[in-house]
Amino acid sequence: MGILSSIKEKLFGKAAAEPAKPTAATSTTMPASAAAAMPPSAAAAMAAAAAKAAAAKAAAAPVDVEAIIEAAVKAKGIKLNWRESIVDLLKALDLDSSLAARKELAAELKYNGPHADGTAEKNIWLHKAVMKMLAENGGKIPKELLS
Repeated sequence: MGILSSIKEKLFGKAAAEPAKPTAATSTTMPASAAAAMPPSAAAAMAAAAAKAAAAKAAAAPVDVEAIIEAAVKAKGIKLNWRESIVDLLKALDLDSSLAARKELAAELKYNGPHADGTAEKNIWLHKAVMKMLAENGGKIPKELLS
């Protein structure tokens, strides 16, 4: 699993990446007598469609990334400048913030800029790219972090 996947998992949860499984609750949209009269394959297909619709609805709700990260920072009890620092953002999420990890993140985000590894300019680019990626994947990101 790459750094980007780890970031998404920390903020959006594992369930966001896993397909929804039909449950007994998904078949409650139809009377039990009608469901009993259906062939088992049709009932299963209907339950699967209901589960898929419920998962899509849940996925459509934006995830408040700022609130999640702020709660993580507060729980740590240390000051982290996650709004500007890719290193602090990774630390807030309990992820590896080493130079090697940031090199991997840069490769995943297809960084091809002129700045050397570990430079402030490259770290700023990484932070902005991560914020943009989170917004594109359903994260609610403050506007000032996207500019």
